[in-house]
Amino acid sequence: MTSNKGSSATDATLRRRIEPWEFEVSFDPRELRKEAYLLYEITWGPKCNIWRHSSKNNNNHVEMNFIEKFTSERYFCQSTRCSITWFLSWSPCWECCKAIREFLSQHQNVTLLIYVSRLFQHMDPQNRQGLRDLVNSGVTIQIMTDPEYCYCWRNFVNYSPEQSAHWPRYPPVWMRLYALELLCITLWLPTCLKISRRHQKQLTFFTLTLQNCHYQRIPLHILLATGLI
Repeated sequence: MTSNKGSSATDATLRRRIEPWEFEVSFDPRELRKEAYLLYEITWGPKCNIWRHSSKNNNNHVEMNFIEKFTSERYFCQSTRCSITWFLSWSPCWECCKAIREFLSQHQNVTLLIYVSRLFQHMDPQNRQGLRDLVNSGVTIQIMTDPEYCYCWRNFVNYSPEQSAHWPRYPPVWMRLYALELLCITLWLPTCLKISRRHQKQLTFFTLTLQNCHYQRIPLHILLATGLI
């Protein structure tokens, strides 16, 4: 993924950017915040026009808000090929996964790539099935890593000139744990990642528990990349 030049006074997307602190706290994989953020990029037409914007949940989930906005404003005609990239602070719930599949089935010329910083209630069987259904319908879902954080910082965050290279560098272990759990979901394996919260001290604990089926189905180099085995 190639990063564009950052925020500037002549940037047409400046008013649609979020503040640095919003990005840092909302997309931190270690935090279990209730709010959900969506940063999205739409590319369409023969000239590959690009539209970027951001959204956060209100009464509806951010995915639902996007679909409603997209279908009501009609950025392009139905025959125009369109590529959409989402950067989500939480992965979609099963209901949003269903709505996304319905949206894509009604817009055959649209492709969707989803990056997420965290997995939403990943132990819920319905949410796991929803993500599998999305993948099976042709949607690519990946966990955000450093290149995606850099790209979002450069293209969606209203940073000051001296902050151009100061996107948040989160410890890779959290990204690898989520990536491992996402792989378990797509392979129909039981969960290996447990997340708990101690409200008194506001501490979040990540526990990795592997079964024989994980060792049998998951390549060893992926397991070793977590640094926890």
